[in-house]
Amino acid sequence: MLDFHTAGESHGKGIIVVVNGLPAGLPIDFDMIAGEMTRRRNKAGSGPRMSMEGDEVEILAGIRWAKTLGSPIAGLIRNRDYANWQEVMNPQGKPPSTYEPVTVPRPGHADLAGAVKYRYDDLRNVIERASARETAGRCFAGTLARNFLAPLHIEIGGWVESIGEVKAGSGENFHEKSRRARRSPVATYDAEAETKMLEALEHAGRDGDTLGGTFVVVAFGVMPGLGTHVKWDERLDTRIAGALMGIPAIKGVEVGDGFANSRKRGSEVHDEIIRSSSPSFPFTRRTNRCGGIEGGVSNGETVWARCAMKPIPTLLKGLQSVDLKNGEEKQARYERSDTCAVARALVVAEAMLAWEIARACRVKFSGDSMEEVLDRFKEYRSYLSNYRML
Repeated sequence: MLDFHTAGESHGKGIIVVVNGLPAGLPIDFDMIAGEMTRRRNKAGSGPRMSMEGDEVEILAGIRWAKTLGSPIAGLIRNRDYANWQEVMNPQGKPPSTYEPVTVPRPGHADLAGAVKYRYDDLRNVIERASARETAGRCFAGTLARNFLAPLHIEIGGWVESIGEVKAGSGENFHEKSRRARRSPVATYDAEAETKMLEALEHAGRDGDTLGGTFVVVAFGVMPGLGTHVKWDERLDTRIAGALMGIPAIKGVEVGDGFANSRKRGSEVHDEIIRSSSPSFPFTRRTNRCGGIEGGVSNGETVWARCAMKPIPTLLKGLQSVDLKNGEEKQARYERSDTCAVARALVVAEAMLAWEIARACRVKFSGDSMEEVLDRFKEYRSYLSNYRML
């Protein structure tokens, strides 16, 4: 089974990632890893922290001469800013004599809920782990998943649809949208909307405010038959929705046109099945409103989902809060942050979609080595191409 775990705090020594379940002999493209880590970091709306961090991944275990060993893969993404936080985040010793615990929770963050749950008297303990800095580790794990998907002819993409009240136009097909978005500082495909989005970010930044938005992630080339209808927790849409919702500040996820479909008649929603001339599978759909998944199983169409991200709750002005130390009403403190993280969250969401598709493929195409996986994949492709009605 494919799984990964992360450890580390926002201003600690670094983010550690351990990945289990990739087969032996998988070639690893380190340029791809570096490229995805850079994409997550270099987007419009980012705060000063992003210019400090390099986000290079140091491989500690599991890869030799650019191929996986079949053993757990461990990676370390060092925090360059740790030098300025050594006393505050020291794993050993005691707090500095000048240290003052953080006791005013920020609305919209995990501060208060986390302190109540774990009985902390210092909100710093929540802030450090709840930080979106941890998503650097998810990006690394997801890029390893992209490496696994490449020989299976599955590609991952995505684009930003809106930032604040600025919405991109209907645009081209999915491939074209994804291609154009990779060249955009706000990860959108619409040049006119891009200009307006950048202006909206500038205005929000000047006001000490933040913006949210929506984006779409897609998986091209997904074969039918991933996921299952027989176990609720292994449905492909269950896994994808959970992985996307788990990204900080994501408050809404729909697979395909989920919410729009709820307002229409069934005759306007469901994707009609037609014969296909494709040599890979003899059936296709006229439309893809269901997001490429029916009954928890991929149906051979592009898998896609839309996410809604709330504005970052760390505001320069600070919202009203209460000091947990004495019960006094106070303004929440400012913790260095972004104006908008929608474009960066898209990169993390692509990584998580890649992860869940790869995980489903590992269930479908088991094997200790990449050679075994590809043998099973080729056998399944042959079955699909020769599939006939009963």
